[in-house]
Amino acid sequence: MTELNLLASQPSPPNYPSLYRFDVRAYRQLAETGVVAADDRLELIQGTILRMSPIGTKHQACVALLNRLFVRQLGDRAVVWPQNAIELSDRSQPQPDLALLKPREDFYSDRYPTPDDTVLVVEIADSTVSFDRDVKMPLYASAGIREMWLVDLMRGCVEVYREPSDVGYQMKRTASLDAEIAPATFPDCRLAVAEFVRVSGRSSS
Repeated sequence: MTELNLLASQPSPPNYPSLYRFDVRAYRQLAETGVVAADDRLELIQGTILRMSPIGTKHQACVALLNRLFVRQLGDRAVVWPQNAIELSDRSQPQPDLALLKPREDFYSDRYPTPDDTVLVVEIADSTVSFDRDVKMPLYASAGIREMWLVDLMRGCVEVYREPSDVGYQMKRTASLDAEIAPATFPDCRLAVAEFVRVSGRSSS
């Protein structure tokens, strides 16, 4: 169990300072009242507010390339949701690098998307691979997100996770640079990994 899961699942020991846990309503009020800036890169994970790592050039290029590829191939069949929040529960509101959502005419203008609205989440990582795999992957699985892609920029591959359960995804496949992958919901939307993964040089994410 990760340190974050320990903090989230156990009460503070005697004589320790109390750990205040936010729900999504209190978390949003921080931004609405100006306590945190609207452009701060924050996520609410299991009641804890986390500051996300800065986005490097390879990371932002991967987001932009995936966004373009999905929009071109899927058109109106999905809402492409780059670096926007998804409400997993009353204690978790992560901000994946990209997600595919079920279509809505209002583009979710009246509420945040939920797991029922989400067919794919994509996390892109360099220095954050362990956190995305050990913390965010099981969080998405336990919420019922049907598929997650973890783009590992250091290794130049994509880990594809499917069949969510309370203890994580039951199926994992690793796609290398010379492979093609497609979301389970849209099997005709085939993407060459090399089209969106750039591995030359080093960049934080």
